[in-house]
Amino acid sequence: MLTINDLKNGVIFEESTQPWLVLEYQHSKMGRGGAVLKTKLKNIVTGATISKTFQGSEKFNEVNLERKKAQYLYQDENLYLFMDTTSYEQFSLGAEVVGDMVKYIKEGEEIQLQYYKDKPINIDLPIKVKLAVTDAPQTDKGNTATAATKTIILETGLKIQAPMFIKSGDIVVVDSRNGSYVERA
Repeated sequence: MLTINDLKNGVIFEESTQPWLVLEYQHSKMGRGGAVLKTKLKNIVTGATISKTFQGSEKFNEVNLERKKAQYLYQDENLYLFMDTTSYEQFSLGAEVVGDMVKYIKEGEEIQLQYYKDKPINIDLPIKVKLAVTDAPQTDKGNTATAATKTIILETGLKIQAPMFIKSGDIVVVDSRNGSYVERA
């Protein structure tokens, strides 16, 4: 059982038979009253986001998520096709589940999916992803009074800010949490 002290960013818990992901939290205690926790939660199954306040005495069930490897095959309109690497079964996930995470996954790449009650609900991306640069504009020498950056386009269509020395064909490491340039691979 989890208490309100255990609810931190990234923790998944179950309330009223639904799994919730904590996006933001703030503890507060006023005077003689008990502690309260103000949270912003995301329903993992439906994708809905709500704000909710919990009292100090509330308890929650932990959610057991199963992780399985799958291979990303391709996109077909608003569906993304994957293949389970152990059973070789193909299945699709909608755009509401995949979202912007598809910009960090290459076709044919193996990834981990999170399952809740035998249903894939989320992609478990690595923090650092290596992607090839497909388009990087040429830069002028001498324009470096500050930390100069330029917009580059990666093989998945993701646009990021990168240093001026990056050129087409380079492999760069991108932080999948915020889409920022980390280093050249």
